[in-house]
Amino acid sequence: MPGSLTIGHHEAAASLDHTDAVRLATVLDELAYLLEIPGPNRINDAQLAALCEGGPADRAELARWSRSAAAELKGRRS
Repeated sequence: MPGSLTIGHHEAAASLDHTDAVRLATVLDELAYLLEIPGPNRINDAQLAALCEGGPADRAELARWSRSAAAELKGRRS
């Protein structure tokens, strides 16, 4: 994966090669799943806080965002 992502310091689109986009979509889907499920395999509150980088720790919102980003990546592959 290193080297396949390009992000500038300006408001420009990022690019990711196809293989890495597929892989990232899978990771985001799995993240959403781990946020939503009950039980010991669920992402705990401390992990959620770390994922939110000090912002509001909204489990449902992060799960929705993860699924949406995954769907966007999957929709762009060709």
